[in-house]
Amino acid sequence: MGLPILSRKAHRCSFHPDRQDLYLRLGTVSVFVRDLERSLHFYVHRLGFDVAIDSQLPSGERWLVVTPPDGTANLALISPPPDSVDYKLIGRTTQIEFLTEDVPGKYEEWLKQGVRFPQLPQTESWGGVSARFEDADGNSFALVSYDAMNREIQQIRREHLEQLESERRAAQEMESARETQARLFPQCQPALTSLEYCGLCMQARVVGGDYYDFIELGRDRFGLVIGDVSGKGTAAALLMANLQAHLRNLCASYSSRPFTPFAVEQPQRFLRALNRLFLENTADNAFATLFFAEYDDKERHLRYANCGHLPALVLNGDESVDHLDPTCTVIGAFKEWECSVQERQLRAGDRLVLYTDGVTESFNELGEEFGEPRLVEALQRHRNLPAPELLKSLVNEVRRFGTETQNDDITMIVAQCR
Repeated sequence: MGLPILSRKAHRCSFHPDRQDLYLRLGTVSVFVRDLERSLHFYVHRLGFDVAIDSQLPSGERWLVVTPPDGTANLALISPPPDSVDYKLIGRTTQIEFLTEDVPGKYEEWLKQGVRFPQLPQTESWGGVSARFEDADGNSFALVSYDAMNREIQQIRREHLEQLESERRAAQEMESARETQARLFPQCQPALTSLEYCGLCMQARVVGGDYYDFIELGRDRFGLVIGDVSGKGTAAALLMANLQAHLRNLCASYSSRPFTPFAVEQPQRFLRALNRLFLENTADNAFATLFFAEYDDKERHLRYANCGHLPALVLNGDESVDHLDPTCTVIGAFKEWECSVQERQLRAGDRLVLYTDGVTESFNELGEEFGEPRLVEALQRHRNLPAPELLKSLVNEVRRFGTETQNDDITMIVAQCR
């Protein structure tokens, strides 16, 4: 033995991300054996070690490395030629120590597995407990424990359990947040005579900042809304909830005057109020793009404001595509904010597609964007499908194009004029 107690410390982590010096740790310790397969069976099936490496070197030799369950030490099992100097080291006492919190317990466990102990557990003069055991070739190793290390192991276990509990609570809270946000999306769809429509949001994280909504505005008018709040994850989800709450509250008092092609002041007044509330109740750097459309179910007339959002697409009966471009800037960024409203007459068979940048900015493995041209091509190719099937097909095209990891929320609304 002979090592001072301070040199024997329980292993916390082989990699500390906060360290500034270059990464360095012990690689492997060589153990010379006669037969690799026999030794592999001993270390894996009797000592409970794991195989870390089992590969063939360019020289044709087998590179076999085993490690204890915690993975903090690597033993390279080497079978040297019988006429080599290394072959004479087989069956010697090694200077390798294995630390455990309970030498007698590990002794009993390994004894049942057929491990030979030439030295039984005993108390050392420095206060620890040790024993020696041999592998299949008689290589001798030390098994050591002492109180200070055991206390440290117990502390590490407590910290680990606390971390697991903290992660469990965080996961539970995120799941609750996901369920809560899911309830913010439309739970039912108002029935319309002249329009078939549907929407979908596939979040990249547990929660996100994309938003879509379907709103009854009274007098056969109906609201289609899609938006994208700045930021990602939880912060964006909170802003999205803020935006949804303000929009829903304002829609409750939406004007009841009849729809006319020239009565444009209500969408403008409504959006100015929404911008003011969002600006007053969010941080200075928060904003959102928004597409708000008021649809007259009787007249098949669309009145919309595109607040810095991506252009909506209208696929006409002749397969040409029109863009409903931005009519004003984003909401929540400016106190002095004005918007203009545009109008569009829809005809039977026209398809309207609203989407967020998670659709067009989906990347493939080559770094190429899905882009608007691919979306338009897919829309034309699947134009004869009903709205729900058209939506599903467009989303599937985006997902097949992108990588396995979704980097942004994918949100889309598809409406078809009957």
